[in-house]
Amino acid sequence: MLQIITAKTVRIMTYNIHSCIGRDRKLSPFRIAEVIAQCDPDIVALQEVDVGRTRTQGVDQARAIADHLNMDFHFYPAIKIEEEGYGNAILSRYPMHLAAAGPLPTLPSLRPLERRGALRSMIQVGSRTIQIINTHLGLCRRERLLQADALLGSDWLTHSTCHPPCIICGDFNAMPGSLVYRRFRKLLFDAQHCLPNHRPLNTWPTFYPFIRIDHAFISPEIMVRRIETPRTPLTRVASDHLPLVIDIRLA
Repeated sequence: MLQIITAKTVRIMTYNIHSCIGRDRKLSPFRIAEVIAQCDPDIVALQEVDVGRTRTQGVDQARAIADHLNMDFHFYPAIKIEEEGYGNAILSRYPMHLAAAGPLPTLPSLRPLERRGALRSMIQVGSRTIQIINTHLGLCRRERLLQADALLGSDWLTHSTCHPPCIICGDFNAMPGSLVYRRFRKLLFDAQHCLPNHRPLNTWPTFYPFIRIDHAFISPEIMVRRIETPRTPLTRVASDHLPLVIDIRLA
C-alpha cells in the first residue's frame, strides 16, 4: 500500500546499489528493494544499476526493483554493450516524464575507464513539477570537473525546459570542500546543510561510513524537513553505500 502524504511533502532517496551485490558478495535485487521499502521514499535515484548483464544473471534490476515497489521507472545505460546495460535509474510513485538522458564528458586519455551518464525526470507532485537529475560522476578529479560543468550547464540544469524546483543527486565521488562539490554549491544548496542543527551524515562505506560522497543539491524553492542515512543490519550488507534519505517540502 502506498503511503498517503500531503501534496507538497516528498521523500527523496539517492542510493548507489553496487549492482545489487552486497558486502557479503550475495547478488540480491530483492534485498535492495527491501532497503528502499523500509525507507518508504516517493522518489528514488539509483546508481550502479545492471540491466541484462551476464555478471548479474541477466536480471533487469531497474525493472525488478520498481516492480517490487510498485513504482514507475526510467533507466539510462551509461555503458551499453549489445543487450547489456549499466547506469542510473529514477523510480517514482508520482507520474513522471523522462526529460533527458545522455552521457557525460570525459577526457580523451580516460576513454578506457568507465563511462558516466545522467538522466533527468520531470515528476508531477500535485500541482507542482519537480526536476530530478540523477548522476554518478567519475573517479578522476579532472573528469569530474568536466562532468560537473556539464550538469550545471545548458544541457541539464539550465536547459530551457528545466524549471525549478530542481534536485541534482547521486554518487558524486567528491567530498565536501572539493572543487567539484564547490561547483555545485555555487548554484544550489547542499541539502545536508539546509536542516537546522543537523550534522551532515556520511554515506560510504557501509561498515564504517567515514566520508560523504553521495549528495543531494537542491534549488532554493525546496525546504528540507528531515535527513537520514539508515544504518541497519540490512543497509550495512546490501550495498557498499548507505542510502541518503531526505524529506522535502516545496515552498
